[in-house]
Amino acid sequence: MTGIEAHLSTAVQIDAVSKTFNSGKPNEVHALDNISLDIADGSFVSLIGPSGCGKSTLLRLMGALTHPTDGTVTVNGKSADLARLDRDYGMAFQTSGLFEWRTVTQNIELPLQLMGWEKQERKARAAEMLDLVKLPEFGDHFPRELSGGMQQRVAIARALSFRPSILLMDEPFGALDEMTREHMQTEVLEIWARTGKTIVFVTHSIPEAVFLSQRVIVMSPRPGRIAADVEVQLGERSFETRESQGFFAKVTEVREALRFEEDAR
Repeated sequence: MTGIEAHLSTAVQIDAVSKTFNSGKPNEVHALDNISLDIADGSFVSLIGPSGCGKSTLLRLMGALTHPTDGTVTVNGKSADLARLDRDYGMAFQTSGLFEWRTVTQNIELPLQLMGWEKQERKARAAEMLDLVKLPEFGDHFPRELSGGMQQRVAIARALSFRPSILLMDEPFGALDEMTREHMQTEVLEIWARTGKTIVFVTHSIPEAVFLSQRVIVMSPRPGRIAADVEVQLGERSFETRESQGFFAKVTEVREALRFEEDAR
């Protein structure tokens, strides 16, 4: 745990976690090896590493979408499985996963409907979420009528609709063009500032990780290990942040950590 987080409560604790798929079979894959990581409540942490290093697997372990072969994952002081049952986190993926036959409002309401919320409560919460992601006039539209960036904002609204304390994001902007991607980065930082959620963000982009995060966790090639834990202190992010010397220095630090791991293979 870094010094700036030592006084904060822990949202996610990963202790000596390893993950092997198809153990004992010819197609066995040792995805993660002995990872320990604490993520502070309310922080923004990015995971970055080469393709196949296990960063998405690590995120899925936090969300109890898969389970460790060894070690433990604790979320808000409880097992990841219990945290999932308690709906402690929402998830956003590279594709929005919106249902084309449901309106934007109906897509946001879906988890609330499954949880048994009353109709008026669902509509009020969906309207609140549309305001949060700056799409209040698009509630009656269908996903096909929205741009890719707008669809991702709706997916984020849906993931936050039931008030989880943690948002897990797996390359949510990976399919967007560069200008839309930069805009969405600013949007998600505004959402983070307004909600105070813990965000764990998987990305392949070094500049994206540095711009968004308080910490960048650099992972080694498979089996994934933590190669570096880079603290990022750039203050409030803005367009000027991307052109600052501090930003370039952190991008270089992360890139060199990745290069070192690649060269060490």
